[in-house]
Amino acid sequence: MNPSVPHGRRGNSLNSALGLGERLFSSASERRFAQAIEEGLDEVEAGLLREMSFADDLADVTSRYLLEAGGKRVRPTLTLLTAQLGTGNNKKVISAAQALEITHLASLYHDDVMDEANMRRGVASAQNVWGNSVAILTGDLLFARASKLMSGLGERAISLQADTFERLCLGQLHETIGPRAGDDPIEHYLRVLADKTGSLIAAAGQMGVIFGGAPEEYQAPVMVFGEKIGIAFQLIDDVIDLSPAADGTGKTAGTDLRAGVSTLPLLYLRDLARSDVDAADLLTRIERDINAVVYAEGEARPEDAELSAAIGELRDHAVTRKTLDEAHRWSREAVEALEPLPNGPVKKALTRFAESIVERSH
Repeated sequence: MNPSVPHGRRGNSLNSALGLGERLFSSASERRFAQAIEEGLDEVEAGLLREMSFADDLADVTSRYLLEAGGKRVRPTLTLLTAQLGTGNNKKVISAAQALEITHLASLYHDDVMDEANMRRGVASAQNVWGNSVAILTGDLLFARASKLMSGLGERAISLQADTFERLCLGQLHETIGPRAGDDPIEHYLRVLADKTGSLIAAAGQMGVIFGGAPEEYQAPVMVFGEKIGIAFQLIDDVIDLSPAADGTGKTAGTDLRAGVSTLPLLYLRDLARSDVDAADLLTRIERDINAVVYAEGEARPEDAELSAAIGELRDHAVTRKTLDEAHRWSREAVEALEPLPNGPVKKALTRFAESIVERSH
């Protein structure tokens, strides 16, 4: 491990990043594999601190705000993992991993403005500290830094970065506008998740294969894996959203619903409400109370208790179980996509990662 890398900014183990316990890697060769990932993550982290530094005092503070708030570094970890299908870590793999994480961080600044989020990674969101304009411009600065890193990797990297950035923007656009007339709301929602989350995870796996010098035929499997596991991850988040935080952060149950986000349990409930009286009643109460509640910090309102009760009913409803089942389906399909990869620690780690994603709701 590199002692110069400040710890606490990310989980410094595969277990933290991907939910992979030490017992997963029992043989000497597998332990060397895990150590290579750890050393790569240290190198990535040191590079992030360097690449996200600015001569301008304000930009230097705002750009590293979310980096220093923490994060599991899932995307760079996946890049380092899939690079082991080839020759392993090298300067290009490290640069790609850094650029992907900076792209992810940049998107968070923009997403929080669009979603009017109050918190991110346990700290006040950037726009709550500096305002919307500074948060948006900070995200733009980070996209510029990510693009600069990618430019050093050649035309193919630039093209992949542009394609991924386009999908991120389209996902946010479609989420903001919502489904159009004639669109299936559930299919629309899953497409948004694929673009907003799955695309960057897929790119992380693909770039590890490319710059790690792995066989080209491994690109498609890891891309499919990344997109599907990204969707599974967000569907599990939809379920977790319906429960108050168990980590002492005081997160309110139904935070996304209260912010007007139609998560999959609510979409399933709307579909069921067409033919089920009880589902229609629950839907009416949720939507009525969301519209009725006026939020003010530190002030309890009668509607809050009614909405919390309705969210509790939704948490225990069959539509939430159906959402869990759908998350498991996407996770299974992600693992199935890995079939062309050789048996070994990479496939083992990716499979365990997929399993750990859907275990988060337990």
